Amino acid sequence: MQKYISASEAVATIPSHTRVYVQAAAATPSVLTHALAQRAPDLRGVEICHLHTEGPAPYANPALYASFHVNSFFIGKNVRHTLSAGNGSYTPVFLSELPRLFRKKVIPLNTVFIHVSVPDKHGYCSLGVSAEATPAAIEMATTVIAQVNPSMPRTFGDTNIHISKIDYLVEVNEPIFGNELSPITENENKIGGYIASLIDDRSTLQMGIGSIPNAALANLHNHKDLGLHTEMFSDGVIDLIEKGIINCKFKGTVKGRALATFLIGSQRLYDFVNDNPFIEMRESSFVNDTAVIRRNPKMVAINSAIEVDLTGQVCADSIGTRMYSGVGGQMDFIRGASLSEGGKAIIALPSITKRGESRIVPYLKEGAGVVTTRSHVQYIITEYGIADLYGKTLQQRAKALINIAHPDHREKIERAYFDNVQMSRSEHAIINNHEY
Repeated sequence: MQKYISASEAVATIPSHTRVYVQAAAATPSVLTHALAQRAPDLRGVEICHLHTEGPAPYANPALYASFHVNSFFIGKNVRHTLSAGNGSYTPVFLSELPRLFRKKVIPLNTVFIHVSVPDKHGYCSLGVSAEATPAAIEMATTVIAQVNPSMPRTFGDTNIHISKIDYLVEVNEPIFGNELSPITENENKIGGYIASLIDDRSTLQMGIGSIPNAALANLHNHKDLGLHTEMFSDGVIDLIEKGIINCKFKGTVKGRALATFLIGSQRLYDFVNDNPFIEMRESSFVNDTAVIRRNPKMVAINSAIEVDLTGQVCADSIGTRMYSGVGGQMDFIRGASLSEGGKAIIALPSITKRGESRIVPYLKEGAGVVTTRSHVQYIITEYGIADLYGKTLQQRAKALINIAHPDHREKIERAYFDNVQMSRSEHAIINNHEY
């Protein structure tokens, strides 16, 4: 069988009414997905499933609804429209459990699209900057189609795949997807400073992408002996690793190595991780496993939210009934950090939206999803300070969160919340007096 073929020849092997998994994030194999979209007239009922992917998603065009249906395990901007257009669905799942759904055949896979480095002299390619659930998908799929690219970094961990495990290879030569760091605003720097104040020396960090995690990292240059065990990271960690501030000496899981399950950043990041044994890319079933995370002493999980209500409920995946992103790994790390010896679970967010609306709210919007429950939450941080909710009553939580809301909204939030509490007490009294 000829392994090296064109993209159009590779996707011609995919029949109608099958399921395709696409490798995620910066490793999105876009040459293959574009070629598949070109086959739309010949196909019906092909389900394309994936986590967040980068770049255009032509198969997500609502006009192609008869050919393709998008099943998102985490909703990216490029496919968000499919949920309202009717050619897409969302499957809520912890990132730690997605590989299990494949291996248990709860979601059987026919084909997997991957994006790999050029084979080495031993015939091994690398999945490079994105492991997530892809090793499980490769294991369970009937057909493996790889986009082979000299631009893909070679990484260590669960990313090695021998050419014998790949059915078809499509040669490309183009940059992988990347993001440059955005400038840090004054408020983001304040939030980063508050986060850094909670991080002790010898802590192990988990953080996401964006200005707030980068602001926190920028405030850690006087810390010592930090570790890294995170779902993903970007450029912000490079300087800390090169200066020896992040050295992973005191981790409890894979000591001496930084763990992640996918990466996205600039070319500097991709050059840094290429052939770098300090970085291990592991499947999300390991990196995001609460039992594995908690073995790191002083584990610090830094995550964000869309809104937080005054009882501590964290909505991070939807705006009211409109799905926006997904569960991802937030709860995996919130719980893992909470159970870690000396660990801290942090939700950090600006106090208001770009439209000036408060993100600390009396009640979540109707239909909003709770990703982190009020019983799991520990620290909430805005540019106005830190609310420590651990072990606090609902009334104590409300007061602490009002204090870190934007000053322009505090009175309104407080009135809305406590007026409703008073009403609830009245209703409770009526029920106790059997007046119903």
